[in-house]
Amino acid sequence: MGKIGKKICSIILALAIITSNLFGLVNGDIEIPLNCKSALLMDASTGTIIYEMNSHEKLEPASVTKIMTMLLIMEALNSGKITLEDKVIISNKASKMTGTCLLLEEGEVRTVNDLLLGISVESANDASVAMAEYIAGSEEEFVKMMNEKAKELGMKDTTFKNCHGLHDEGHVTSAYDVAIMSRELLKHEKIFDYISKYIVNVTVGKKNNVVRELVNKNKMVRFYEDVDGIKTGYTEKAMYCISVTAKRNNMRLISVIMGAPSTSSRNNDARKLLDYGFANYSIYSVGKKGDILKNIKVSKGNKDAINVVLDNDINVLVKKGEEKLIERKIILPDKLSAPVKKGDILGEIEVLKNGEKVQSIPIIAQEDIEKATFLNNIYKAIRYWLEN
Repeated sequence: MGKIGKKICSIILALAIITSNLFGLVNGDIEIPLNCKSALLMDASTGTIIYEMNSHEKLEPASVTKIMTMLLIMEALNSGKITLEDKVIISNKASKMTGTCLLLEEGEVRTVNDLLLGISVESANDASVAMAEYIAGSEEEFVKMMNEKAKELGMKDTTFKNCHGLHDEGHVTSAYDVAIMSRELLKHEKIFDYISKYIVNVTVGKKNNVVRELVNKNKMVRFYEDVDGIKTGYTEKAMYCISVTAKRNNMRLISVIMGAPSTSSRNNDARKLLDYGFANYSIYSVGKKGDILKNIKVSKGNKDAINVVLDNDINVLVKKGEEKLIERKIILPDKLSAPVKKGDILGEIEVLKNGEKVQSIPIIAQEDIEKATFLNNIYKAIRYWLEN
């Protein structure tokens, strides 16, 4: 994607986030008693914030940091830069990591799959450094990538200093930013093969003779209905943190708790937010990926017409009981004039509540349509003559 395409996508993303928040209140509507420094509840499909408390306070995230580490790993996998079967040689630096680790030895060889399991389930610091070095050449370069990605996602409260989350002066983020990067990670469906696991076995050691049974640090994966990820964290400075996701029916929520005094308090607060969201909100489907919105005629183009198709599901978050108040209005022209470029805004879908517009979603061209050539025009003339 070129610079112009990226700018268009950034504008659309910003508009979507701004307009989607028209549905969420939420804050000020009710006060949920929580025992933590900051918290946020977000609907994953729309990015709507349902509840927040001190959500932009800059705090140390501990191993919740690894959400960004996993996100960059998934992007490297999706781009083909790396594969799950790639063999990673463990460096001296990775082998000397402290805190929670796989106890990797310098010189041993592990697959990307092994290391990703170690990061997502065991929260292994040595596996995080090993993957950072494999993708970027060094942890320092990987941290630059982390901060660049944070900037791209609009995470204004975040500065990463390492890829694992151990205490490092100035290594901070916020509940809001954690929700943003969590939502981005969850767009990679493959990550659920890792973050949803409760117990897995991984073989380690230079001789491949040590089997480690890894138990997910996120106990909510097993003990809270519908939870299937994401990441916990703890250091003495950060206290107990978590970003957790759960899906019920067609709604996925992300609950973030930072600075809780204990594991049980952290998990209870995360559960309270999820319970509140599922009890009070539902998802209204505006359109499904692949839906044909309209067939539009094209003048002076190498095609006579195009189908305008949704490239993604479009949802809005509504309070339960208000679903019948929602309707959509598709605004598209009857005719286009070539050329049309992929990414051009062709129209919009208006979401109405009680007849009043509450959200506007741009409709984007999914393909290029060039101006007709002389041969195109000859072909059209012959076809018209034959058909008539």
